Amino acid sequence: MHYKAIINGIEVNAIYREEDIEKLFIPLLDRLSKMREEKGSRILALLAAPPGAGKSTLVSLLEHLSISAIPGFKVQALGMDGFHMRQEYLLSHMVTVDGKETRMVDIKGSPVTFDLQGLAGKIKEVSTGALCGWPVYDRLLHNPVEDAITVDGDIVLIEGNYLLLDREGWKDIRKYADYTISVSADPQMLRERLISRKIASGTPRENAEKFVDFSDMANVKLCLEETDRADLILTEAEGPSFIKI
Repeated sequence: MHYKAIINGIEVNAIYREEDIEKLFIPLLDRLSKMREEKGSRILALLAAPPGAGKSTLVSLLEHLSISAIPGFKVQALGMDGFHMRQEYLLSHMVTVDGKETRMVDIKGSPVTFDLQGLAGKIKEVSTGALCGWPVYDRLLHNPVEDAITVDGDIVLIEGNYLLLDREGWKDIRKYADYTISVSADPQMLRERLISRKIASGTPRENAEKFVDFSDMANVKLCLEETDRADLILTEAEGPSFIKI
């Protein structure tokens, strides 16, 4: 299946195997639908995956598939990238990395560059079933856009790198979730995707490779090694194809 979407301000063209749609994604939506029926109020699912694993596109696809798969409920896909700290803050503040003072903007995307308190507070609000705003991140603006989405879904899917991170502060987020999903993938495949994505946002290839190798790949390693166990665990292979663990 070919799937086209605008993700964080950039057009994405993805291909998914029909087998994965029929055997993994539709059953996942059916399960969430049954959970929503039993609970009688909003279901919140968290999907965690490393940078470049296609998590934003995947939850967008699930939202799209839900229209015909579970028409009785509105599925809404959201991302945690709207909780990036603002670019001007990252440019003007430093953090210690491997014993060296580093500009926060040079490790943008690492856990310390997100507004964890704001993210946790908003996820808690969403979990209550409240009608509320949600920010999105625009890769062309390099900044979040506040309250760009109104959260009103029956089943809300939130994706992000660190939503299941087993670290202080981050690990408290999952208590608001009714269901959790994690996706892993080969690090080299993720590196190539991340470089291509950086180039697509206007960064020269040499600079893109330097940033990905210094910052993004450290985040890939963190996600692959310190993501807590989820209710549903998927591994992405080339193709792309998904394997249920």
